[in-house]
Amino acid sequence: MPEIVVIIPTYNEIENIEAIIKAVFSQSDDIHVLIVDDNSPDLTALKVKELQKDFKDRLFLEIRKEKSGLGTAYISGFKWALKREYQYIFEMDADFSHNPKDVLRLYETCQSGGADMAIGSRYVTGVNVVNWPMARVLMSYFASKYVRFITGMKIHDATAGYVCYKRNVLETINLDTIKFIGYAFQIEMKFKAYIKNFKIVEVPVVFTDRTKGESKLSSGIISEAIFGVISMKLKSLFKK
Repeated sequence: MPEIVVIIPTYNEIENIEAIIKAVFSQSDDIHVLIVDDNSPDLTALKVKELQKDFKDRLFLEIRKEKSGLGTAYISGFKWALKREYQYIFEMDADFSHNPKDVLRLYETCQSGGADMAIGSRYVTGVNVVNWPMARVLMSYFASKYVRFITGMKIHDATAGYVCYKRNVLETINLDTIKFIGYAFQIEMKFKAYIKNFKIVEVPVVFTDRTKGESKLSSGIISEAIFGVISMKLKSLFKK
C-alpha cells in the first residue's frame, strides 16, 4: 500500500476539484487522495465520485453532513488515515494555492530528511505569496510573527496549511483535544507537535492565491486565531 495520502477538505470547490486531484496524482503513482467534503451545494462530492471510476483504489471520499470547519475536516481525515497504513499524511488546499509539485519535496523532507513534520512555508525565505492584496500579505505575515512571539515556536509560517506529517506525530497528538476549527487549527497542530519535541522543518514554497471559487476566510476565523493563541499558550503553561 502506498505510504502517502493527501487530505483535501472541500466546500464548493467544483471549479477546482478535478484539476487538483489529477495534478496531485500526476506527481507519483504512490500517492492516494482523500477528499473530505462538507456536503457542498455545488455537488463537488458528485464530481469526486465520478473521478473515482478513473482512479480506483487511489481516490477516496468522505462526505460530512454540513460545513463544520477546516479543523474538524482535517481531524476526520487524520482519523481515517490512521486507521489505514499510511506513513505520511498531508494537508492541502483544493484551490491550487498549494502547488502539487511540492508534495514530493515535503515528503522527502520527512522520509529522508529527518523531519517529523514538514511545512510548506511562505515566509521562511522572505515573502513568497502571489496574487494577494498587500493588506492580506501583511496580515498573514505579521500574524505568524505574533504567533512566534506568543508561543515561542521557531516557525516563520505558523498559519501555513500545506503540511506533511509523519504518522507518529498524529498518533502522539490527542486529536480529540484539538480545540480550533478555523485557521487557528493550523497553529494549534504545530504547537502540539512543538511542545512534544517533534522535529519541524519549513520548506520554502510559493503560495498562489486562488483564481477560481471563493475564499473561506472570515473575520470570525481571524479573531479565533488572534485570541486563541494566547489561550493555547496559557493552558500549556499551566499543564507543566
